Amino acid sequence: MSVYTAVAREELVLWLEPLGIGAPSELSGIAAGMQNSNYFVGVEGRRWVLTIFERLTSRELDFCLALQDHLAARGIPCPRPLATGDGRFWRLLAGKPAALFTCLPGSCIEMPTAAHCQALGEMLARLHLAGADFPSPLPNPCGQEWRERTGHALAPKLTSDERGRLLAELDFQSAQDYSGLPYGIIHADLFRDNVLWQDVGQLSGVLDFYFAGADSMLFDLAVAANDWCADDDQLAALIAGYSALRQLTPGEEFAWPAQRRAAALRFWLLRLDVRHHPRPGAVVTIKDPDHFGRLLQRLCLAPEGVPR
Repeated sequence: MSVYTAVAREELVLWLEPLGIGAPSELSGIAAGMQNSNYFVGVEGRRWVLTIFERLTSRELDFCLALQDHLAARGIPCPRPLATGDGRFWRLLAGKPAALFTCLPGSCIEMPTAAHCQALGEMLARLHLAGADFPSPLPNPCGQEWRERTGHALAPKLTSDERGRLLAELDFQSAQDYSGLPYGIIHADLFRDNVLWQDVGQLSGVLDFYFAGADSMLFDLAVAANDWCADDDQLAALIAGYSALRQLTPGEEFAWPAQRRAAALRFWLLRLDVRHHPRPGAVVTIKDPDHFGRLLQRLCLAPEGVPR
C-alpha cells in the first residue's frame, strides 16, 4: 500500500458526501505494499482506509470489492467497502477509481510463532470455504499464463544467472498438470504485512484482496507457507491449522513441492517486474526480488513434502 496519487482535502470532502459519514479530519498516506495508493481517513473520531486503485480495470474492481463484501458478511475479518445509497462501492477520485473501507484493529507482526501460523492456516481455510458460493469469480490475475508471459518478457533484462534459473523454472512449471487440484477463490497475497493481530495473539484482519481470484487453493497455502514459515514447526502448524477445516487431498500432497515453487516464482516475477519497470509516487515501497529468487533456488534443490 504505497502512495502514487495525491488527493486534495477539498476533493475528498466532495467525494465522501454520498457516503454520509461526515467531513474528514485526517488524511495521511500509508507507506506499505506495492500496488495501490492508500490513506487513513479520520471522520468524527472513526478511522477509515481510502484506497485509490492504480491499475485494476472496472471489472476487476467490481469483483474484488464484491468479494470483500461477501467474505465480510460471512465472518471473515476483512475490510468491508462502504457503499453509496445507490449501491456503488467505488467512484472516481483524483481521476482514478477509489473506495472507502472499514479500518480493522490490530497490527502486523514480523516474527510469527507456530501459534500464529496455525491461526493463519485456520483463517485461510475459513476464507476458502466462505468463498465457495461466490458467483462468477475472475481467474487468478497472476496465474500460470501471467507467469509465463511475464517471465519471458523479463528474461532479456536479467543477468545470465537469473535468466537461466528463470527459464528453467518456467519449463518445469509448464510441464506440471494442476488441473485436478481443488479449485476456488484464493487470496493469493497472504503475506505477513496483509494480516493484522491483536495483542493477545488473535487474528483480527486479512487485508489486500487485489490479487484474489479463482485458482488452486493449494497455491494459496503455498504463498502463505513461503512467507510465514521459517522452520519445520511453523510449517507443520500452518498445515495443521488449515487441515483442521479443509483436509488436503492426496493429489494436493503430491503437488505441494511444485506449488511452493510456483508461489515463489510468482513473487520473484512480481518484484523483478517492479524493479525493472518502476512507477513514480510520493511514497513507494520497493521490495527485494532476490529474496524469492533465493527461496526458489532452495525449493528446487531441497523440495519439502507436506509435514506429517
